[in-house]
Amino acid sequence: MNGGTPTAIERRFVHHPVMVTEVVEHLSTVPSGAFLDATVGGGGHARALLNARPDLSLIGLDRDPSAVEAATTVLAGRGATIHHASFGQLGDVLDSLGVARIVGSLFDFGVSSPQLDQPERGFSYRHDGPLDMRMDGGQQLSADEVVNTWSTDELVKILRSYGDERYAHRIAAAIASARPIGSTTELAEVVRNAIPAPARRRGGHPAKRTFQAIRIAVNDELNQIEPALETAINRMAPEGRGVVLSYHSGEDRIVKQVLRRRAGLSDESRYLGLPRSDTQAPPAIELVPRGSRKPSPAEVADNPRASSARFRAFCKLGADQGEVIG
Repeated sequence: MNGGTPTAIERRFVHHPVMVTEVVEHLSTVPSGAFLDATVGGGGHARALLNARPDLSLIGLDRDPSAVEAATTVLAGRGATIHHASFGQLGDVLDSLGVARIVGSLFDFGVSSPQLDQPERGFSYRHDGPLDMRMDGGQQLSADEVVNTWSTDELVKILRSYGDERYAHRIAAAIASARPIGSTTELAEVVRNAIPAPARRRGGHPAKRTFQAIRIAVNDELNQIEPALETAINRMAPEGRGVVLSYHSGEDRIVKQVLRRRAGLSDESRYLGLPRSDTQAPPAIELVPRGSRKPSPAEVADNPRASSARFRAFCKLGADQGEVIG
C-alpha cells in the first residue's frame, strides 16, 4: 500500500506474495529497462521489486479486473502500467506498447487468496457460492457449464489431467447423476460422498482436487503456460532474469520442461555422452538454481497457502541473434 488508510479495493484484494524475498533476491540484478509481471495480482511482488529497483519500469498483466484495479492503486506513481490481459497475451501487450525487449519476467500461477476468500467468485469448496470460478468475469465459460453440461468422459479427463484425482470416474459419475448442481457447497458434498470413506480422511479436503481441475479447465490455465514462457524468454534481453512460481504438479511439470529445453538440458545425448545434435538450438538461458526451491518453514507457518509453491528461476544468456520475437 502507498501509506495511510487502505482503500476499499486494497482491502478487498489483500494478497500475501509468496517467496517475495527469494523473488526480489533473484530479480534485483536485472539490467535497467522494462520488467514484465505477467500475473501481477494485488501488486505485492511488483511493489517489493520496485522498492529494490526504482529505476525499472514495470508492465503488469492480470486477467482479473479486481486485481488490475488493486495493482493500479498499489503501484501508482511507481513507473508501472497495469493491463487487463492474461499472461497468454503478453506478446500482444508488449507489441501494443512498442516494447521489443524486457529485462525480466515474473509468473506467479494459480489462484490468489482474494479469489478464494470471496464466496461470490465460486472458487472455494469451503464457502457457499455460485459455480463460477472465472478469473475474468467477462469470459463465457464458467464452472456451472462444466459441472452441469460436460460429458462424464470430459469430466474424467480434466479430473485426471488437471487434478491428479484417483477417483475421477466415481466423481464424474456422481456429478452427472446429481445434476443440476447449483452451488459450490453442493458440488463439494457430491464429491465428498463419491470418494470412499477411508480416502476422505487423508490428503486434505476431498473436493480440493476436483475444484482445482474445474478451475483450470474454466480458465484454460495450463495451455497458456508453454507459449507464454517461450515468448517471455524470446523477448528477454541478455542478462535478464526470470522467476516462475507454480503451485501444483501440472503447472510445475510444464514449467520444468520449457526451462530445461531452453537451457539445453533436455537432449538425451548429453546424458549418453554423445555429441550435441546439429538440430538442437543453443541454450538461451541458464537455470539458477537448476532445480526448484520451496518456501521456508517460517513462511509456510505464516501463510499455509504457500506450502505448495515451487520456485524456478533463470538468467538469459549472451547475444540472442536469430531468436524469433513472438
